[in-house]
Amino acid sequence: MRVPAAAAFSFCLLAQAMAQAPTTPEGAKPMLTSPDIRAVAPALERYAQGVVLGDLWKRPGLSPRDRSIVTLAALIARDQTVELPYYLNLAIDNGVKPAEISEIITHLAFYTGWANAMNAIPAASEVFRSRNIGADQILQASGNLPLDEAAESRRASRVEQQFGQITPSLVQYTTDVLFRDLWLRPGLAPRDRSLVTVSALVATGQVAQISYHLNRAMDNGLKREEAGELLGHLAFYTGWPNAFSAAPVVKDVIEKRSK
Repeated sequence: MRVPAAAAFSFCLLAQAMAQAPTTPEGAKPMLTSPDIRAVAPALERYAQGVVLGDLWKRPGLSPRDRSIVTLAALIARDQTVELPYYLNLAIDNGVKPAEISEIITHLAFYTGWANAMNAIPAASEVFRSRNIGADQILQASGNLPLDEAAESRRASRVEQQFGQITPSLVQYTTDVLFRDLWLRPGLAPRDRSLVTVSALVATGQVAQISYHLNRAMDNGLKREEAGELLGHLAFYTGWPNAFSAAPVVKDVIEKRSK
């Protein structure tokens, strides 16, 4: 498994005050413990303990389960697999089901690239193995969620008019695979799927796509306060520039929906 060097010093991983590093997939670099970080960057370790674990994850604006979903989406989107074992375990502890983790990885293959999703597989596989999570716990229910035919028809028509003559394959796969298949899979609730998508867009700086998907997220039940809290959480996991680049778009969506 490829481990990006830039991922090595992300906040919450550094904040672990565990005697031994958690299990990591075979071939991966061992995860760092709090004493490891303190020996190199004591100020960073204090921020992690005092701000991230001591405050951010305890804020009421998002549930621990939502924060886990947002964090997993950001890490996979940015290919920061060094932290995945810790946060996958935390997500399960916070109520994210193994089948939902499986679906998050699958969903992000489309929104952040196939390789990023594939790079998440070894960490998830090892976490599932260590927790005795078998295939029966990640099987998806059969059938699809109902489709809003009118809304999908409007979306498809807009995309066809804009891009049908330029890239018919993109238009076809967007309709047939994404919106008439992936988004209808029952393994994630629509709100969770939107939460994953918006988090990944912020994490990768895809500002142009945020407005559509944030509106969709709010149609699917995401509250305006939760949308704002999502940015504050992602600032720590994707960097302040990505959060602030997304902030005007989030503000615009919320203000327009309030009129």
